[in-house]
Amino acid sequence: MSSQELADFLRRRRENLRPEDVPAEAALPPSRRARRTPGLRREEVAALAQVSVSYYERLERARAPRPSPQVLSALATALQLTEAERDHLARVAGQVLPAENEGAPEHVPEDARQLLGRLDGVPAYIVNDRQDIVAWNAAAAALITDFSRLTPDERNLTRISTRFRDTLCTGAPGSESDFSQQVAAQLRAASVRYPTDNVLAELVNEFATHDPDFASSWRNHAVRPVPSVRKNLRHPVLGELEIDRHTLGLPGSGFSLVMYTAEAGSPSAAALKSL
Repeated sequence: MSSQELADFLRRRRENLRPEDVPAEAALPPSRRARRTPGLRREEVAALAQVSVSYYERLERARAPRPSPQVLSALATALQLTEAERDHLARVAGQVLPAENEGAPEHVPEDARQLLGRLDGVPAYIVNDRQDIVAWNAAAAALITDFSRLTPDERNLTRISTRFRDTLCTGAPGSESDFSQQVAAQLRAASVRYPTDNVLAELVNEFATHDPDFASSWRNHAVRPVPSVRKNLRHPVLGELEIDRHTLGLPGSGFSLVMYTAEAGSPSAAALKSL
């Protein structure tokens, strides 16, 4: 259990929840104090979760014992957490055991490799929890870079995105921070599963240094998945492309499949077919 991580997560989710977000049937306790911040007060979350104010305050100060599954469920409901956030809450509270291995998995299941090979003409690659690119198809290499020419350390999604930022790939207007939020969510979840993975910790620090959006998402415990991200890509042969990056988790494997598509009938879609 990471008491400080749990405390920080609870506090940030409480501060993000507004009184007007609380259902009418879940009346907040009356208070004579003026509201200094827009978020809920500690005593309000305690009332919604039906726990004592003193206990909730100790949770946010990292001084309380491990909460029971029942208390975690009540807190998750009170804070209106998503499924991904509920899972994260359970993990930081020590209710889900970390992975047995110290780091992200390396062996790509054979069925995942077969799926990758069947995506004829669709640029795609497979990443592990650390966002290392561990397998790819020819279309992905033609679209992004020849991954075989990179060292294993360089063959990491966060490092590649930093390397090619503003030269190859940028966020589409209105979605510039989506990719950073997506990576922050994935690495945040991985850091809880693999708390002793020093390589993962180094990646987080490295990416936070280069990307303010990632750093902000990391501080805010952004764990809600962003399954699709729109990006603008400048290809040396195909020119300007507007593409969508889709991430699909491969159940039970610790890997994710990343695919690149374009809107049907668009010039970008036609260009992708020529890869």
